[in-house]
Amino acid sequence: MALSSLMQKLHDRRPKLGKVASLSAATGVIVGNSIGVALPVWLMGATKTITGSAIADKTVIKVTNYWINSNNALIDTILPKKDWRIHLPDDVNKSGKYLLVSNHQSWVDTSIVQYISQDRLPLTRFFTKFELIYIPVIGQAFYFLDFPMMRRHSKEAIAKNPQLQGKDIEEAKRACALLKGKPYTLLNYLEGTRFTSSKHQQQHSPYTHLLKPRAGGLSLAISALGSDIDGILDMTIVYPDGTPTYSDLWKGNIKRLGVDVRHIEIPSALFDAVKHGGYENDEDVKTQMFEWVEHIWRQKDQLITQMLADFKTDAQATDIGAQKLG
Repeated sequence: MALSSLMQKLHDRRPKLGKVASLSAATGVIVGNSIGVALPVWLMGATKTITGSAIADKTVIKVTNYWINSNNALIDTILPKKDWRIHLPDDVNKSGKYLLVSNHQSWVDTSIVQYISQDRLPLTRFFTKFELIYIPVIGQAFYFLDFPMMRRHSKEAIAKNPQLQGKDIEEAKRACALLKGKPYTLLNYLEGTRFTSSKHQQQHSPYTHLLKPRAGGLSLAISALGSDIDGILDMTIVYPDGTPTYSDLWKGNIKRLGVDVRHIEIPSALFDAVKHGGYENDEDVKTQMFEWVEHIWRQKDQLITQMLADFKTDAQATDIGAQKLG
């Protein structure tokens, strides 16, 4: 608490120095923790991979949660006062098995997911490219933590070797299936990329705040995990002051943030059809899935408009109050 108060005073009195201090402290702690957890994650992860040890698997998750929670503690300790409005359902828990869909604006999004999930949701995984496995430490950590890794085959490669047709889907399903029997939050950014104005214009997106959603990744997860899923969650994230960079987070520049997480219901008949491979094999099922995802996205677009309006209204009320006091 003393450190938090000290950092707040520094940000109030010397804003530029406060930002430097916060960023420097965050960089030092995160780098130090990353070095500290790298070896146990690698050793326990290798043990898990070779022996299938459940104890090694749980240890990898515990060490990773320690790393994440340390980063979260930094947010609460070294960043200045902030108006972060976060809503999660009361009935989610760390032992659950959830699919999480979200809009995507910044590299900061994943850190925010980790922050809001602490003590509320299981460890978050997300789809990654298989090529990341070759990045030292990080790539292997993703593998040891059962992040679903997508191995894409080009049209040229498939043309040369037709047996590769559909192999990427099979491998992704197998990777997702590794999560069965353990708590998880599997994150899927349905837009497939971060939102920018240029991408929005290029797509001729029908949404005000969003790119067009994709249904393939979510359908794949449903097909792989099926009845193991406890529910599907939808996260809407807004940055009222503009899209931040990762350094903005640790400088304390994200003064205002809105996060809304809620349950979404997929029609049971559609869920069962997708679970049994209908998305890949039945055009009617694929069409229904797209229509459902687009329905969710229209609701999200309206919610973002409302969340931004609430921030604007509150800011105007604060300005009026300040003027009256003056």
